[in-house]
Amino acid sequence: MSIFKFTAAELYTWLTTKEDIVVLDVRNKVDFGRFKVESPYSFAMQNISYFDFMEIEDECVAKVFNNKPVRIVCAKEGSAKFVAEILDRHGFKDVGYLEGGIKSWGNLLVPVLLNPGESYQFYQFIRPGKASSSYGLKNGDELMLFDPSRNTDFYLEFAKGNKCKLIKTFETHLQADYIAGSRSLAEKTGAEFLANSNDFSGAKIDYTKLQDGAIYNFSQPGPPVQCIFTPGHTPGSTSFIIDDQYMITGDTIFIQSIGRPDLGGQVEAWSDKLFETIQKLKEYKDEMIILPGHYMSWEEANDKLAFVSTLSETKAYNKDIYAIPDKSSFLDFIKNNMRKQPDEYAVIRLINANLEQVDDAKAEELDLGKNECAATAYAAKQKASEASS
Repeated sequence: MSIFKFTAAELYTWLTTKEDIVVLDVRNKVDFGRFKVESPYSFAMQNISYFDFMEIEDECVAKVFNNKPVRIVCAKEGSAKFVAEILDRHGFKDVGYLEGGIKSWGNLLVPVLLNPGESYQFYQFIRPGKASSSYGLKNGDELMLFDPSRNTDFYLEFAKGNKCKLIKTFETHLQADYIAGSRSLAEKTGAEFLANSNDFSGAKIDYTKLQDGAIYNFSQPGPPVQCIFTPGHTPGSTSFIIDDQYMITGDTIFIQSIGRPDLGGQVEAWSDKLFETIQKLKEYKDEMIILPGHYMSWEEANDKLAFVSTLSETKAYNKDIYAIPDKSSFLDFIKNNMRKQPDEYAVIRLINANLEQVDDAKAEELDLGKNECAATAYAAKQKASEASS
């Protein structure tokens, strides 16, 4: 038998090193269309339902590319193993199935060191399945985290492997698109949970209120972390400037877009705040490295597959947005580019405020899927296309 089990991290490595494989997703077309494996580079992918393999086995097998190693993905693992066994019986020589199913891809975190050679280590933890990023700042034997995901085991293993202790975990805002990990990490480690009370005032969480302009330090000399309030995406949206070089912007501004201010149902008020925030951020030095909470596509990644950009580059890419002259025109832009937020966002906000609890299975279901946190011209283009068709 030539079949084997592989991990999401191994799949990521194969895809980013351009291994010549085919990814066979055996979920139904609806689930496949909602959320699938993606890569910065093109690769062969097929979607043939597990149920079709059960009913019309020979026909399905004939469709599978048989000149490449086959890597099978399903919802939970079992269906992929079943299809792998079918392909093995039909003579396929190199067949693997994804451990844990698509959720393991959705929870995968890939660490990228942003500042090699410096006295401290600053990491971007890319979550390919969510098109999002969290951050880790290590100084000596201490670690600070920013916007960690619910995959808390990863961060705990990272700290253990790097011989450091988690001392602080920050949230840039009350997340709506994924279940945050700060509360759980604080409970497990005793780390200080810091957040903006403009988002978290009603939360049932023991947290330290962030102060606008405050500096947060390590116990030993290291890079200072300055907190700056940047409301608009949410009232409590916050950015963090690391060592006067890097700015973690959360969902306020992205590399190729800006955050959407309509997720809380206060479009006009939040739009005005976001406009004011953008004017403030534009004045920071052009060399400031922007580190967003999300990315729109892999096209934004650099040659190290990290999502970083100078403020100058971000302003250039979004020049039409940054050139909007007043709040009224900015609101028009937002309204023209609004799209329906996913229904689960309302529930995720309640979970992140500890106002609602769900079991792990429900949390996984809510947490998977790509984010919808940006305001871009894409929505307007879609509306125009639909109107003309």
